[in-house]
Amino acid sequence: MPRTARNRKPNVVLLGVDSLRADHLSSYGYHRLTTPHIDRFAQGGTLFERTYSAHIPTTSAYASMLTGRDVFGTQVVALRHKGPMRPEARTLAEILKDAGYATTCVGFSGNPASRGFETYLTFPGWGSWAEGRSPKAQNLNQVAIPELERLARGRQPFFLFLRHMDPHAPYLPPEPFERMFYHGNECDPTNKSMEPVMAFKPFRDFFASWMPPGITDKDYVIAQYDGAIAYMDAAIQTIFTALETLGILDETIVVLNGDHGETLYDHECYFDHHGLYDTTLHVPLIIRYPPKVPAGKRVAGYNQHKDLVPTILELAEIERPENVTFEGRSLMELIRGEVASHEAEFYITECTWMRKHGWRTPEWKLIVALEPDFHFKPPVELYNLIEDPDENINLADSCPDVVAHLRARMDEWIATRERETGLPNPIFHPGDWHGHDGVGPFTSSQQAYDTLHIGSPRQAAQLQARDAPEPPPAPAAGSRSRRRAPGARA
Repeated sequence: MPRTARNRKPNVVLLGVDSLRADHLSSYGYHRLTTPHIDRFAQGGTLFERTYSAHIPTTSAYASMLTGRDVFGTQVVALRHKGPMRPEARTLAEILKDAGYATTCVGFSGNPASRGFETYLTFPGWGSWAEGRSPKAQNLNQVAIPELERLARGRQPFFLFLRHMDPHAPYLPPEPFERMFYHGNECDPTNKSMEPVMAFKPFRDFFASWMPPGITDKDYVIAQYDGAIAYMDAAIQTIFTALETLGILDETIVVLNGDHGETLYDHECYFDHHGLYDTTLHVPLIIRYPPKVPAGKRVAGYNQHKDLVPTILELAEIERPENVTFEGRSLMELIRGEVASHEAEFYITECTWMRKHGWRTPEWKLIVALEPDFHFKPPVELYNLIEDPDENINLADSCPDVVAHLRARMDEWIATRERETGLPNPIFHPGDWHGHDGVGPFTSSQQAYDTLHIGSPRQAAQLQARDAPEPPPAPAAGSRSRRRAPGARA
């Protein structure tokens, strides 16, 4: 069995989970036992209770997670970011490769932050109702486990990045996970909870492409999300077992981190990951590395994606290269109790289906729209996170002084970062962020509602018909490519 030489650097395995909200993991207090294997993994490491994805969605979140930089440092803010990431924003893969690591990523070749890996592997990570239940995590394992074994046999320490897609819509966990958290009739005609979901024109065709025809019960869809997490949890145990069998588990820095959360039936942002509410911002982070990370510890201090790369470099005893800048700080300061928290108030951005920014403190959340959004939401939102943690009561009109105070702090911070970097705030200049060339910023919510759309109406009409076709065979497990990532795509 391969074992890591004691005098070489530790391996790094980073499990980046797409659309995983922290409050749906049982280790974070969720009432359903969704993650028994991850819970056990957390008992052997340190769990961070307040990790936030400050820059939504996937593209900007991973840019921060994999560079140690904020949105000013990466200049990546939009889902459909065009072109590469700025070269001075060095990625973890680039840094580790320069330090002698073999580097592989699975399921991540199109992101601007995927720069620097030697090996890129892919796997089927989507699905539809027509294709049947989607074994995304097993598809990943079929590609990742052989690669893990290959890396473990090598002379170099390795960095393996795995992008898990199970909690990302479509939520189509295989049996028995489909019914693990639901018993009932998801098409009960007396249940009207899905009516507003299917009435939302921009997404309804996409929903129809993967939800059961005639779906009426929102709780069934939420149960599919939870079932997808539980299925992924079981598949991730296979990776933990492989590391243990190879004899390298305790000599490997293993990290599980979410890129962003998910809105389910919250805030009318149905079953997607847009909005600057904590359902999207709050993500899990667990680090296991027995030589330096204590087992069974929970850290309550605030931290963000930008803190991960400095943490990994400290654990691996790799000096920050002279030409590399981080806005993040090592989380080992929190683990050792040297500080109680990193920034407790911070800047937040979203450029997914809406373009907004804001300021979050332990007590308040300010959200400011930079153009009208397709949910017809008010231009300014203010929530008291102590009295209203679910962010349901907008206090912007009743507390104008708080709005003014938070906006001033946000504007001051933006101005400071622009001076420090000599770069503009990318949320102000995202180009055609919505994917419609030449449209520019939306001038009304109605324009946004009428313009934005995902899903195939033709496919949706066929799937809703009574004579829907039989599901085709499952797709192949995956493909392998030893090449540099192609140009960034959404």
